[in-house]
Amino acid sequence: MYIFLGNLSFSDILLSTNIAPSMLNATILGVSTVSLRSCIVQYLVYGGSACMECLLLTVMSYDRYLAICNPLHYTTIMDLKLCLYLVLCSWLLGFTATLIPVLIMQTLWFCGPNVIDHFFCDFVPLLELSCSDVTVAKYVVFALSSLATVLPFSFITFTYVCIFLTILRITSVTGRQKTFSTCSSHLAIVCIYYGALFVMYAVPSGQQSVAIEKVVSLMYTVVTPLLNPIIYSLRNQEIKLAIQKYLSVYKTSYRN
Repeated sequence: MYIFLGNLSFSDILLSTNIAPSMLNATILGVSTVSLRSCIVQYLVYGGSACMECLLLTVMSYDRYLAICNPLHYTTIMDLKLCLYLVLCSWLLGFTATLIPVLIMQTLWFCGPNVIDHFFCDFVPLLELSCSDVTVAKYVVFALSSLATVLPFSFITFTYVCIFLTILRITSVTGRQKTFSTCSSHLAIVCIYYGALFVMYAVPSGQQSVAIEKVVSLMYTVVTPLLNPIIYSLRNQEIKLAIQKYLSVYKTSYRN
């Protein structure tokens, strides 16, 4: 669990540090200037980390499925080697999938306006600056983004159906609550993160306004990375005990 949480935290840090500085710069100054190459690099880092987080949340749902539905074989199946392999595959697949839109952008001709009505370099706002025909590019990215969200979310849904059926078979109410608490944090993050992604990418861009796109983008680029450590910390007894221990040591040293 801590291997997955560590990589999830690193992905959130990568996503936030990639988006937040340019967003704050544009908010404070009213305008932010960036080169086309830097804009594409920002999209690559953003898309890779976002896609990786989708895959990692899927891996974490599989981890919870094994822990609850197959607890006797959990330690033999989900060993260190498999954990590292799943994490590595999530990183590689996430950034490889993002390279396809980046390569498409390299073939486009940018000669028109140079102002993006957004707080970071997303794919659709960049396409609006191109003078080339972007119809094929939009369909390709829509297909990739749908696969990156629908397939992992379908797998997560399947695992949680199995988890809920297993929990319902537990006779004691205390046992049900204790078992469900082990996956409630992950379920909350999945609902927030995938809900924003579905609204942003699974709905064609012509059916939503620019303001809505900005709000939804803010949800999974800033709000979700902010909520992740809070949700997991509040639901994890070991983390809460470590925080309480640190605060008690700090109060003791401050008084002395």
